Amino acid sequence: MKRAFHGSACLTAARVAAAGAARDAEVGGPVDEWITRLKSMDEATNAAACQSAPDLGAAAVKPLADLLADSDFELARRAKRALYRIVRHAGRPSAGAEALAVQAELIARLGNGPVQPRRDLLWMLSEIGTARAVTPMAALLMDKELREDARCALTRMALPAATRALKSAFAKAPEDFKYALAESLRVRGQPVEGYPSRKLVPSVQTTVKPLEPKGK
Repeated sequence: MKRAFHGSACLTAARVAAAGAARDAEVGGPVDEWITRLKSMDEATNAAACQSAPDLGAAAVKPLADLLADSDFELARRAKRALYRIVRHAGRPSAGAEALAVQAELIARLGNGPVQPRRDLLWMLSEIGTARAVTPMAALLMDKELREDARCALTRMALPAATRALKSAFAKAPEDFKYALAESLRVRGQPVEGYPSRKLVPSVQTTVKPLEPKGK
């Protein structure tokens, strides 16, 4: 469920929370100890750590985002699962400042790094992102490797800013991507002419053999 956040008090609280998260990540302490448990080879230990991820909130976003590209597939998957738990917990009703703090940490890691973790971050932002997340997400509509995920993530967000971003991208997108953007705009109730849905175009050319007259 999307929420609108209003007022300087909420934004100030989010900045304080994000700053606190950054300090915790820098100095170690509870976050480092928790990451050690998450990395444990003991399944009971790492599963318990994953379950408790929401307790750390925004402070755990950076170290978890770093683990999304880890060469250990199981650890990377565990980190992704923990990060989603944080995002969805922050997206609960009446958790505006917490959601903004998590959002800020996700945005900070969206611009650079391996492709797959950034795809994951886009989808996480689509769940809790406010208008503030739209601009950095929309910037990836010009990235050939990430543009489809950015488009789909923005399409999910019930925000006027997301519609404007998709419109702006459509105006300057290469022809091969305009069809996908047109589809997103139509989903959001925006009429687009000249770029019909490619879902209606057969992917395989077929021919129909005429029936021969009976008796031959």
